[in-house]
Amino acid sequence: MEAINRQTWKQRMASYKRTPLSFLLLVLVTASALFTVCILAFLLIYILVKGIPYLTPSLFAWEYNSENVSLMPALINTILMTALSLVIAVPLGIFAAIYLVEYAKRGNKIVGIVRITAETLTGIPSIVYGLFGFLLFGVALKWGYSMLGGALTLAIMILPTIMRTTEEALKSVPDSYREGSFGLGAGRLRTVFQVVLPSAVPGILAGVILAVGRIVGETAALMYTAGTVAGIPANIMGSARTLSVHMYVLTNEGLYTNQSYATAVVLLVIVVLINALSGFIAKKITGKGIG
Repeated sequence: MEAINRQTWKQRMASYKRTPLSFLLLVLVTASALFTVCILAFLLIYILVKGIPYLTPSLFAWEYNSENVSLMPALINTILMTALSLVIAVPLGIFAAIYLVEYAKRGNKIVGIVRITAETLTGIPSIVYGLFGFLLFGVALKWGYSMLGGALTLAIMILPTIMRTTEEALKSVPDSYREGSFGLGAGRLRTVFQVVLPSAVPGILAGVILAVGRIVGETAALMYTAGTVAGIPANIMGSARTLSVHMYVLTNEGLYTNQSYATAVVLLVIVVLINALSGFIAKKITGKGIG
């Protein structure tokens, strides 16, 4: 085995000597990967070192006040905001992608316009969404600062991401799966929901994870729509702040910078748990679909 590895290594080095540009590209790619990993590791270590010492019990008190600056209300609001946004955006994004891939005729001009529009909406800054949500939900509909307005704004933000990732996941499913299902007498609807969708679950969940990451880390759009009230609202029409907004407010005040780092640690843990849970669900669903 070692002899084979050495021979392979010698062959690669010989090819690199014949084509120096390939070796240069290999060095650049390897250096870029190492640089990215080092930056990520530095950020994680920096946040953990600065935040863990200030994860005190008072930081998780049920009610917020100027002494404990508790993050618990913001944590609950973040979970509620994420769930409400996903409930609105995920079905719309998945069904839109199913129509574009499975039902729309190939070469349809409307499909091309929808795709270009979705890609354009993905690149719009979040503050523009915030101003739009404020003018539509806060002013025109007279909702003021509300969780529902914030959730609807975030749903509009993440809808293009979910739709495009779901579309690509559906396209990656081989046509032989569809043909086999049709050959066994299944209709298009049954084929889509029992054959195609289970096979595309990992790609769909990847889009949902990206959407969750954007929701959890969003600040500008929520400040204009959901507000910055440090408490749990009585209903979805009440104003509330999420963890990212909570971090911004604490840092902006300049008196609770250490507590904002502790909040960042909690936010980091939440994102890691969401990623792990999504991967577990994808394996379970994919396994059932194959079985």
